[in-house]
Amino acid sequence: MKKRTSFNPFVIGVTLFFVLLLVAMILIVPAQTQALLNQAKTSIFANFSWFYVLTFSVFLGFLLILSVSNLGNIKLGQDEEEPEFSFLSWLAMLFAAGMGVGLMFFGVAEPLTHYLSDITTGSSEHKQQEALLHTLFHWGIHAWAVYGTIALALAYFGFRYKLPLALRSCFYPLLKDRINGKIGDAIDVMALLATLFGIITTLGFGSSQLGAGLEQIGWISQNSFALQVGVIVVVMCLAVFSAISGVGKGVKILSEINLTLAFGLLLFVLIAGPTLYLLSAFSDNIGNYFSNLVQLSFKTYAYEQEHTGWFSGWTVLYWAWWCSWAPFVGLFIARISKGRTIREFIFGVLVIPSLFGILWFTVFGNTAVWLNDGIAAGGLGEFISSPEILLFKFLNYLPLPTITGFVSLLVISLFFITSADSGIYVLNNIASRDKSLVSPAWQAIMWGTLMSVVAIVLMQSGGLANLQTMTLIVALPFALLMLVMCFSLWKGLIADKKYFSTKVNPTSIFWSGDKWKSHLEQMMNQTQEKDILRFLKNTALPAMRELRQELAGKYNLSVEINTLFEQEEPALELVIHKESMRDFMYGIKSVGREVSEQLINDENLPHIQHSVTYEPYTYFFDGRVGYDVQYMDQDELIADMLKQYERYLSLLDDVGQELMAHEQTELAE
Repeated sequence: MKKRTSFNPFVIGVTLFFVLLLVAMILIVPAQTQALLNQAKTSIFANFSWFYVLTFSVFLGFLLILSVSNLGNIKLGQDEEEPEFSFLSWLAMLFAAGMGVGLMFFGVAEPLTHYLSDITTGSSEHKQQEALLHTLFHWGIHAWAVYGTIALALAYFGFRYKLPLALRSCFYPLLKDRINGKIGDAIDVMALLATLFGIITTLGFGSSQLGAGLEQIGWISQNSFALQVGVIVVVMCLAVFSAISGVGKGVKILSEINLTLAFGLLLFVLIAGPTLYLLSAFSDNIGNYFSNLVQLSFKTYAYEQEHTGWFSGWTVLYWAWWCSWAPFVGLFIARISKGRTIREFIFGVLVIPSLFGILWFTVFGNTAVWLNDGIAAGGLGEFISSPEILLFKFLNYLPLPTITGFVSLLVISLFFITSADSGIYVLNNIASRDKSLVSPAWQAIMWGTLMSVVAIVLMQSGGLANLQTMTLIVALPFALLMLVMCFSLWKGLIADKKYFSTKVNPTSIFWSGDKWKSHLEQMMNQTQEKDILRFLKNTALPAMRELRQELAGKYNLSVEINTLFEQEEPALELVIHKESMRDFMYGIKSVGREVSEQLINDENLPHIQHSVTYEPYTYFFDGRVGYDVQYMDQDELIADMLKQYERYLSLLDDVGQELMAHEQTELAE
């Protein structure tokens, strides 16, 4: 029997309560609510701008460290698993993820706005270079670092640990099974609110630009609020229809057509504009961007207070927007990245979309400035206060403005529809208890209605600024949550590396079947310190005495046995003295190792009762990492000591090992 809902009652209940409370406050006490939102925005700008900046730099640094470390070799899936998609297909899908309403809205508007503001100084050429630098910083590697961080965590725990592809799964190393409880629910609520308002903000940008486009091509007389409401309703109806009717394949085809149209528009502007100049600027912009990346990554304008308003209104708002979109984009990237290594994943996610963003803003942004200073004689700059119309005004100065305007309108519409359709899927995924269930149709209708109502109410009360304010508010705790997620992912990766790099215990690697019962009995006994002390006295000490007798009596070597049973970590040492070389030492000491609480509470492991297990570990003069010898008998211990002594002697014969073989005092002389 099909379930009536896939929703997690707590997650959807808390989310709806918060959202409907906000809508009710705006409708009942609009002035007070608007004042409250403005106060919240001002407070976040004043007190937490630094936090957004540092957090995004941490995300980028975290990914870069993983990519150059040996952790980068870990696969997002089983070790033998091959990628689901070919490398080129995967790159193409990452390229598609980099496209969207935002590039269409800000491609012309942002570079031109920065160029004409006081954030850029100097000559026209220098101002243009700085304008592109700030734009690329907002749309470059940092944006993809936050997407990549959450996508990596989702893919790693989903495909490596076989956990559900859900945000709460990313915290498994810290919470274990508690991810299925109220803490996991709280994580999903934060992710759901951030994603919801991130998508709603994008809907607001898209509806205002669609209205401006319809006005420009002459289909309507005015881009009114009523028209934008109509656009939101129509687009959301189409998105809901797509979500509930099973036409996903058709939407996929539309998306591919849309990408082709967008790329065609890019090529048209490149050819119709100053082509050689744009190609040169593309190279210059790449170099300028990476040259200034470190400084911009940490810049909060603390020493340039006159620019803090610009910084808050652009960089901080962008960082909040990217945070709110992270679950949305991250889930898509995670789904297509199964079988990739972490290093390959990070390279693809950071580099490919960022390079495309640089190309897009170079073509549209540099051409916009070139047109404004030349053919338009400042005419384009007159519209920077209405960014939704700038793309269409820009196209009017190039050939075939009617056709390119219509194509732009079509591209924006399709991006709008596919974003809303995907948004419904992601919201359903986050809010569902069982991620594997197909959500019933009424849930898609509910999300479509909720997003439409909230977008319309917020736009009616304060326009796009209110949408951005809500994104700023809900993204702040989610950014903090993502920092914790980085720590959780790091912990999981370290455990992974340790687990898969652990070889068979030297004690058991040469086991035969002769003593399997006694070996099993030892394995099923959780050894404590008294057991190790008994092993040292009854097995290790007789073995060392027997070996000393042979070495001293037959070969005249100076051999000493140190019994250190009274110290904090009981130990035993066999030392063979040398005159000019480092002494050989084979030591065994008692080492404690903490045991997981899960293992102690597991009824299927009744022999594990203590929080600490003790093991006899070897140690040596040269500081090498030792190994567990608890399963060795007296003869096996003697054989192991001789293997280590043979290694020691072979190193003495090697001139290249002289530094390690000789005593330090000898070298000093």
